[in-house]
Amino acid sequence: MATNVGKWFDLPRRMHHYKQRVPLILVNGLAEQSESWFANRAFLTRHFDVKVPEILVYDGDSLHQWIDSGGEVTVEFLAAQLGRYLDEFVQRPPYHLVGSSLGCQVILTYAHRHPQKVSKLVLIGPSGFLGEENLPMIDGVRHRDYESLVRSVFYRGHFATDALVEAFRRKFQDRRWKLGLLRTLRGTVRHSVAPLLPEVPHPTLVIWGADDRVLSDVGGSIRAASRLRRVRQVVIPKCGHAPQIEKARLVNRLISRYLRDQLKTIPAALDPDRVLTRQSEPLRPRTGFLATPMRSLS
Repeated sequence: MATNVGKWFDLPRRMHHYKQRVPLILVNGLAEQSESWFANRAFLTRHFDVKVPEILVYDGDSLHQWIDSGGEVTVEFLAAQLGRYLDEFVQRPPYHLVGSSLGCQVILTYAHRHPQKVSKLVLIGPSGFLGEENLPMIDGVRHRDYESLVRSVFYRGHFATDALVEAFRRKFQDRRWKLGLLRTLRGTVRHSVAPLLPEVPHPTLVIWGADDRVLSDVGGSIRAASRLRRVRQVVIPKCGHAPQIEKARLVNRLISRYLRDQLKTIPAALDPDRVLTRQSEPLRPRTGFLATPMRSLS
């Protein structure tokens, strides 16, 4: 008992030395659910207070109540949902925001609306930067080819496991889930965040997969991203549309070091000019971008 009382009275001193971690918010994309961050959450929790808001739950009551009321599932709607979650359940701005694919459009829209509430951004395979895109979810709906849907996301076929393919097959058999997906596709498929890019003031790291088959023009998207005011970009070789899964170890280190101001150099192998040189149009250097090898990231 005496020992416990001593610890209780020692609490103010312990609290004085306690440092609350910065909130880091992970927002998944169109073809993903929050489980898609399975390879990242534990690592990032070492340094950040990681939150994963469920704003794209296709069979969720909240989404279907919105649909039933006549609402459209747009990027603006999803950004408002993200804002509501942060205001009600986190309440500790400024936030680090990390997005994947469509999730990047959501966090960019939120950051543009509420710049004072955002610290830094990390965009992984962002959509909506340039022109038409190849959306495997549409093919999944039309042709019920779930294996091709899953394989199109990855560079390496072994990530498209039978269990993952079966999970998508079961989801597509659920009418409520499918309706939520179709309404989200309808409201977001042609949305572009390109006009917002020059107006986003936050430090931003953009991570691309060099072999992304969802984006129709990776090089063009890289050039479009250079319009962000304070951007650093990396392109991961032999990687598809989900680097946070396919190259989780590397992506985790890039995110963690960038958000903690420890990403001083970028390995030459990840230099976006390696992709753009093939198209004979190198990227103009951005502030703070270095192409010096750093083996500890790999």
